[in-house]
Parts: sequence; C-alpha cells; structure tokens
Amino acid sequence: MDKCSFCGRKKNEVDLLIAGMGAHICDKCIEQAHAIVEEEFNNKKSSFDLKSIKLLKPVQIKEFLDKYVIGQDHAKKILSVAVYNHYKRLGQKIDEEETEIEKSNIILVGPTGTGKTLLARTIAKMLHVPFTIVDATVLTEAGYVGEDIESLLTRLLQAADYNVEAAEKGIVFIDEIDKIARKGDNPSITRDVSGEGVQQGLLKLLEGAVVNVPPQGGRKHPEQKMIPVNTKNILFVCGGAFDGIERKIAQRMNTKVVGFNAVEHTSSIDRNNLMQYIAPMDLKSFGLIPEIIGRLPVLTYLDPLDADALRRILTEPKNAIVKQYLKLFELDNIDLVFEEDALNYVVNIATEYKLGARGLRSICETIMVDAMFEMPSNGSKKLTITEDYARDRIEKIGMKLLKAS
Repeated sequence: MDKCSFCGRKKNEVDLLIAGMGAHICDKCIEQAHAIVEEEFNNKKSSFDLKSIKLLKPVQIKEFLDKYVIGQDHAKKILSVAVYNHYKRLGQKIDEEETEIEKSNIILVGPTGTGKTLLARTIAKMLHVPFTIVDATVLTEAGYVGEDIESLLTRLLQAADYNVEAAEKGIVFIDEIDKIARKGDNPSITRDVSGEGVQQGLLKLLEGAVVNVPPQGGRKHPEQKMIPVNTKNILFVCGGAFDGIERKIAQRMNTKVVGFNAVEHTSSIDRNNLMQYIAPMDLKSFGLIPEIIGRLPVLTYLDPLDADALRRILTEPKNAIVKQYLKLFELDNIDLVFEEDALNYVVNIATEYKLGARGLRSICETIMVDAMFEMPSNGSKKLTITEDYARDRIEKIGMKLLKAS
C-alpha cells in the first residue's frame, strides 16, 4: 500500500496522498511544509533592508509629523534631524581614515499631555527600522522585583522579529524617564532600587555596548539562552514630564539676576513657559545623574498647550478626536455635527482644569456617552452637538468627575 514518504502514514490514514517521482506526500505534510516556507519568507521579508529605503529629508519628516501633531515645531525639528542623521549613520561605510559619525541620543522634556509619546508613536508609523516604546517606571536594579534594564532591548528584538542585525539599527523611545530620578541627595538612607541604580544600568545601553538580552524578557535565568545585542547604533529617545522642574529653572535664573540690570533681565523672561529655558544643570538638580545627562546630548522641550492649540487638536490632525466621533457615528449611518460654540466650550473646560490634550478626549467622551448609548437603537439619523447640549452633559455628570480628579 502507498504511504507518505515524509511521515509514513498510509493512504487510508490521510485525506489526500499525492504521488511524485518514486515518492508520495500527504496533505498533513503539505500543510506543515507550507507553514515552514511562509515563516522563512516572513523572516526574510522583515529584515529591514536599508539599501532599499527611500531616505526622507528632515523637512519631509516634519511634514509627516505635522499631519498628526499640532504645534511643537521646535521638538519636531529636533526629532526630524535626529532620525535623518540616524539613517545616514546606518548607511555610512566606516574606513580607517574616515570620520565616524556618533549617535546623538535625545531627551524630550514637557508637561503631561503635550505630545511626547504621540510624537514617538507618529514617527514609528513612518520608520523603516525597528522601533519600540518602553516605560521606565517598571525598571529596577538587577536582583529586585521588576524588569531588568535589558528588557528594553527585548521589546526592540520583538519589533524586529528577532532579527538581531535589524534590531541593532533600531530606535528606542524610553517614556517616563523622569520617574527614575534620584529620590534624594543622600543615597545611603534607603536603597533606591528604581532610581539612581536604574540610571547607572542605562549608561552602558545609551553609550553603546554588547548586552546579553533574554529573548522572552522577564527575569534572567542562569540556564536561559541569551541573545547578544550591540547598542552602538541604536538611537535612544527619552521623554518625561519632569513635574516641578520649573522651580529648578526659576531658581537658576534668579541666581544670575544681580545688580542694576536685574529688573530688565527678569522682564524678558516668559514666566508662563519656563520650560523653554531648560538646561542640563536643571536635569541634574531634578535627580538625573551627570553621566546619563552626558549620554543624552540633545535636550529639547515641548511647549504647554494653549487654548488655540487645543482647539486645533480637536479638528485638524489626521486622527483628530472630532473626526473619530464622526467616523463612529457614520458607521451607524448617523450624521453628526459639532457646532463651533460647542468645540470652544470643550476647549475652555480643558484649559480651566489644565487637562491638556488627553483631557479633551475625556471631556468629549462625557458629552457623547449618552448619544452613543441611545442613538444606535432609537433610529435617529442626525445629531447636532450645541454648546447647551455639551454644557448640560458636563454639568450633569462630568463636572463631578473633573473636580474629583
């Protein structure tokens, strides 16, 4: 009786047996072979071949960011140049006599809700190198409960489909970098396992070193097979709110105001946006160690969002909040209209409570929740959001929530 030349199953044990030149193969083996071929093809496909990439100029990168992020032109310019230079570094052929371009890691400082993480996510959409966003708050020193520093690179490996060569040319965005600031000036009082120790562990990653990375993340195990990753060509972008750093900036600027020109000097300072005067010494005062500041040479800031910026955020970006609601209602064949006065009211609430761009979504959700609950069932085909409608919903349930927060 004929049988499969691969698994040995007989003809009556399989659904299909295909004959070839002196051999047979069953349907089960065909399925397994197809899966193996597909996996190999996908691995080759995700190799991030830099030679085939069309290199975007900094102006083009910024134009892409403008579609999704309102304002923050200074930060966009810095990021666009950094990403462009990163691509150029990766394509550079190093000779003995040629000047080697070093990477310039970046640190973004700005209040919560101004768009630090959004900038990173938007850049990830257009990049052709592995990109990952990781959170610094879960990191602890080696040997303590929490994630080891090397777990940052595990995420990058996963983004690169475990292609080590591609991962070594990737970009890592470390969010909430301010949460690992040193808790006090005297480190001997308590063990700061999620502060200064984590900063010291990050030094080798930021500078460039061969790091043994656990492939699945989590705790290291003596018998676990590690993957060596060289971080020399990995670009690190760090972001943090650094809440309260304005006081450090104000103290530093006031110490320099001495003599008869004091009044003239202080009058030129914009006290509503002290973040624009940030300097590396302010980060040191906040609790970052000098060694890590030196490895993040490009320091830039994000402006706090004013009412005009919040108003534009509601409607202008490609994935604006209002556009999302219009699409949601369109899927139910409902025509949704937002009046100008209603949008201005939402902005006024967000400005009054200093909720930032994230607050716009929570306010809109409070206004829209009743309509989203009732209208898919009651057969209505049109909804107009007026200022009175918005105020009624906010005063009904939203104001209590806002005051509680």
